[in-house]
Amino acid sequence: MADELVFNDYYDILQVSPGADGDTIGRIFRHLAKKYHPDATGGGDPERFRELVKAHEILSDPVKRAAYDIRHQQYWERKMHLLREAGNGPVTGGSREVRERLLTLLYVQRRTNIRQPGLGEIALARMLRTPIEFLEFDLWYLHRKGLVDRLESGLLAISVDGVDHVEQNELHLSADRLLQAVPEAAPESA
Repeated sequence: MADELVFNDYYDILQVSPGADGDTIGRIFRHLAKKYHPDATGGGDPERFRELVKAHEILSDPVKRAAYDIRHQQYWERKMHLLREAGNGPVTGGSREVRERLLTLLYVQRRTNIRQPGLGEIALARMLRTPIEFLEFDLWYLHRKGLVDRLESGLLAISVDGVDHVEQNELHLSADRLLQAVPEAAPESA
């Protein structure tokens, strides 16, 4: 769990798949670096730029990338455990079911890792086994409804209203994931 606190998904940061070749990584890096460079119009985003540089450094070096890929696989095995906790059935319905699954994943992420409550769009798409383009509408909707927040890191996390929504509707949570309320004992009469 401590390893997960410091793990950065460099593929997610660069918005590329783990199978991307070196040319693709370089091209995407140059595009994002222009956008987030501190000297860019509007001030850029120095923190995001540093993350991009680090991601490019690791993923463009074959030896560093091979070592990183081992950690990346272990990280995703832990994330898939999160998916099993949130309910692992396939998403077969329309947008409403997708939104419910997104909220459930973000709920379980926040409950299990309060210090790092967010997930990236690529991570969510991978967990739901669907292209990220299919999630864009649902993520926009959840954000506009106030059920999901975008963190300073750029990741998405469930909001307080989102937690209430999940708990009130018991969305796709495994039965052992919800705490059951214990009824209050009736006051004894004298």
